[in-house]
Amino acid sequence: MSRTDNGKPCAIKRLSSRDADFKPRLDALLAFEAAQDESIDRTVAAILADVKTRGDAAVVDYTNRFDRLHAKAMAEFDLRRDELQKALVGLPAVQREALEAAAARVRAYHERQPLQSWQYEEQDGTMLGQMVTPLDRVGLYVPGGKAAYPSSVLMNAVPAKVAGVKELIMVVPTPGGERNPLVLAAAALAGVDRVFTIGGAQAVGALAYGTQTVPQVDKIVGPGNAYVAAAKRRVFGVVGIDMVAGPSEILVVCDGQTDPDWVAMDLFSQAEHDELAQAILVCPDGAYLDRVAESIGKLLPAMPRRDVIRASLEHRGALIEVRDLEEACAIANRIAPEHLELSLADAEAWVSKIHHAGAIFIGRYTSESLGDYCAGPNHVLPTSGSARFSSPLGVYDFQKRTSLIRVSREGSRTLGRIASILAHGEGLPAHARSAEYRVES
Repeated sequence: MSRTDNGKPCAIKRLSSRDADFKPRLDALLAFEAAQDESIDRTVAAILADVKTRGDAAVVDYTNRFDRLHAKAMAEFDLRRDELQKALVGLPAVQREALEAAAARVRAYHERQPLQSWQYEEQDGTMLGQMVTPLDRVGLYVPGGKAAYPSSVLMNAVPAKVAGVKELIMVVPTPGGERNPLVLAAAALAGVDRVFTIGGAQAVGALAYGTQTVPQVDKIVGPGNAYVAAAKRRVFGVVGIDMVAGPSEILVVCDGQTDPDWVAMDLFSQAEHDELAQAILVCPDGAYLDRVAESIGKLLPAMPRRDVIRASLEHRGALIEVRDLEEACAIANRIAPEHLELSLADAEAWVSKIHHAGAIFIGRYTSESLGDYCAGPNHVLPTSGSARFSSPLGVYDFQKRTSLIRVSREGSRTLGRIASILAHGEGLPAHARSAEYRVES
């Protein structure tokens, strides 16, 4: 237990892989029930149905109610492109340069990602292939008000534009009419085509169904609160979505040689997001875990979001002692974290041991926070163990694949016989005859 300077201890859990009850304790630590709140789901269902029926009028009503506004028409929420550019030009130079540098790095990384079309021809002239095309229109949800994240604009908009998305529609709430210039500047830099200052389930509904003013999109990406997450779940199928992400996570695997203050702050960096965020340190050196616990106690009182950090560390955080780094990597694969730091002397040598992680941060100088803003790879990552089967957001999420099939006359005879046999076996005679006609011709 680490004790803070103000006397209130931070009761972060201590686990050891040597303990007989380690596995059930680890399972309990990792358990996160992402059950939907029924009242939220009911509210969201009603809002979506209303937006689908009444369009603009419903969006205006809900936005006025939830964001304390007095708009009379959707036109008041439609930002002009020159307003985005004005926000960019109006930033202090140091902010503008940092945003431009981050955008350039994110773009350079994602330009290496696009899928390519391909095809090949068989000996009889049959051609098979795959055509890769961008989505026509994508909706980007960006949190607004106090929770304003220009980095999320870049991470979602830049790969969409690299993919060739024809139109990118951004929605961002402005409670009380408060517009965040960094968010608007990021939209200008990333090439966002239209911005509507709306949010919540009504914004998701507007993007999914289309209204008299907001065009219907093909896919909705971007983070939001519980109402936004519930709305994205409900409209999936009408449109695509990126994911419904859980709370942020960080797992640090350390050999006990990194400055304990660095590691404590790395744990804080994710814990400060949310009381449900998860921050875990795994190390074979028990004495080092004691030093990190001391650093937590020393550094926590000075953190502006110390109450959120404390709640996160106490409820879902842990310091785990393991036998060796091999076991640490095995536990990392079991957890499949969103963010994995390998804070090790020879970190590169351990990367091949990791099979499940959203992003791997290699070496003592690679703090997870760099990945959040400017390293280049996307910070939209799978959470809650879904890194076992999911990948970071990327250019490929804004592209779709179409199969190409051109069968030659000779090929239709060969393939027709095969198809006929299989179709009869499935009891589908029309399928069989369709193929047989070409065989008999």
